[in-house]
Amino acid sequence: MIKSPICELLGIEYPVFQGGMAWIADGNLAAAVSNGGGLGIIAAGNAPASYVKEQIGVARSLTDKPFGVNVMLMSPAADEVAAVVAEEKVPVVTTGAGNPTKYMKLWREAGVKVIPIVPSVSMAKLMTRLGASAVIAEGCESGGHIGELTTMVLVPLICDATPLPVIAAGGIADGREGAAAFMLGACGIQMGTRFLSAVECPIHPTYKEKVIKANDLCTMVTGKRLGHPVRSLRTPFARRFYKAEYSDMSDEELDSLGVGALRLAVKEGDVENGTFLCGQVAALVNKVQPAAEIVKEIMDDTERVLNGASEWVK
Repeated sequence: MIKSPICELLGIEYPVFQGGMAWIADGNLAAAVSNGGGLGIIAAGNAPASYVKEQIGVARSLTDKPFGVNVMLMSPAADEVAAVVAEEKVPVVTTGAGNPTKYMKLWREAGVKVIPIVPSVSMAKLMTRLGASAVIAEGCESGGHIGELTTMVLVPLICDATPLPVIAAGGIADGREGAAAFMLGACGIQMGTRFLSAVECPIHPTYKEKVIKANDLCTMVTGKRLGHPVRSLRTPFARRFYKAEYSDMSDEELDSLGVGALRLAVKEGDVENGTFLCGQVAALVNKVQPAAEIVKEIMDDTERVLNGASEWVK
């Protein structure tokens, strides 16, 4: 069984994180992943603090294992959500879409382990100085908000830049990619897209079906003009947004075009008007299975690949 420093640090069985996917990663999914031995994560997204507190309660009612909350720092409710994380003394907080510096002292004083997503070496160094417990190096293959560098490039750079444990994210769905992440220097992996196919994942059946049927050219990136690029499945909405991005539409109009689109995908499966956030690795996700089974399978496959490497490398 693969063990790493992150397992001891967080009290988890397997070094597997479930990504904090807005409108998707609720208390039920997080608890299922944690019960399976990984680290389940509740996504705050743009939701109010009351929702986050409710989902923390859901997770605690379903598991006695560690779990986390992901705070999207661009959210207008970020301050209130950050306070709830501290008040509830959630074991772990991950952050995305911004710089969590203003909350680090609050969380650390509450005993919360802070594990930010870092898209660059400079951010990794800053988080190290501010007392993060670990960092997540997320490549641009991932779904949702992305940076510029690929996982293959970013992970070793981050591993060289900080003594903290590094979690690799972006483009990981099976044992081959899991093994590659560990060989790049990571001591754990985070998966979002793979968990879209979990039985406990609450997305609309149409969303789940589109992930299962995705191919190698299934995703596209929009939002670069606005400064926060997002990867999603190629849908009529994504194509319209991309076209508008290169028109004379104002930034304000363009930004408003995406309001509510993720909810339409998650809750209603609206292919015409919804944005189906998804990573490039969807092409390797081909079955629906329980979250705990996903955690066990990825670790078993990773171990098999690592142990068998000498068969093709002499």
